[in-house]
Amino acid sequence: MDLKKDFDSKEVLQLVTFRLGHEEFSLDILKVQEIIRHMELTRVPRTPDFVDGVINLRGRVIPVLDLRKRFGLPADEKTNETRIIVVDVDNRTVGLKVDAVSEVLRLPADTVEPPPSIVTGAESDYIKGVGKLDGRLLILLDVSKILSRTERDALGNVLNAVA
Repeated sequence: MDLKKDFDSKEVLQLVTFRLGHEEFSLDILKVQEIIRHMELTRVPRTPDFVDGVINLRGRVIPVLDLRKRFGLPADEKTNETRIIVVDVDNRTVGLKVDAVSEVLRLPADTVEPPPSIVTGAESDYIKGVGKLDGRLLILLDVSKILSRTERDALGNVLNAVA
């Protein structure tokens, strides 16, 4: 991946940061519609294991993906800090369950480096880069690549069946 094409070195990225375990991740703030408290989910049969279920958000049925499961991290108990980040993925609204939302911050694009070669490949295509800020490392995610095309199609079929 060529970060030079993705970011202008003088650009400042606005990111929503969140935690999964002890790691800090971030998403482009323009992809985030809203952040809500965790709510009761309705389980849907025959969905991928990282799909926790669906919620009714102001009349819209939205699938909620557990990012811990999606990234192969061990499951964790829901807490008062657990949040659902509502994002747009290919014109489809999806919720991303995270351990906690940390902050909204500005990160100079020239502090972002490509992901280490050991984590690159088809299975980690959703990692845009690693940002450095005040001694912290932030993993920048590309929300449009969190799901493969096949997974997005399967999710769409499930939602069509529920709707």
